[in-house]
Amino acid sequence: MDPAEDLTPEDYRNLAEFRRQIRQFVSFSEGVARQHGVEPKQHQLLLTIRGLPENVTPTIGEIASRLFIRHHSAVELVNRLVDAGLVVRVKGKEDRREVLIRMTAAGTALLRKLSLAHNLELKRSGPALARALNSVIRNAR
Repeated sequence: MDPAEDLTPEDYRNLAEFRRQIRQFVSFSEGVARQHGVEPKQHQLLLTIRGLPENVTPTIGEIASRLFIRHHSAVELVNRLVDAGLVVRVKGKEDRREVLIRMTAAGTALLRKLSLAHNLELKRSGPALARALNSVIRNAR
C-alpha cells in the first residue's frame, strides 16, 4: 500500500461498524447453537450439508472446503455428529468407495430449529447489517 494512500475516518468507522454487526450475528449464532446442545462448527456442518447445491455431494472433502477447515478437522466434526445421532455415513451409489454424509431425522429437526431462530434474528438485525455493509461498499475506493 502506498504510504500516501489511506482511508478516511468515516471509512474506518464504517468498517468497524460492519465488523461489529457481523460479530453480533456470529455471537447470536454461537449462543443459540450451544443452547440447543451443539457446538457452532457442528451447526455450520449441518447447515453446509443441507445447503449444498443439488449437484454437489456431501463428502468430507466438500464439507471441509466449504467450512474452510482441514480434512481431518471435518472428520472429527462428523465423528462427533455421528456419535450424537445427527448424521450418518453412507456409501455412494455410483462409487461404493465414496463416503457421503447424510443428516438423520434428529439432525434435520435440530437444523430446522436453529435455522428458524437464525431467520428471526436476521429479520431483527439484518437491516442494520445491510446498512453497515452498504456504507462500506458505497465508500469503497
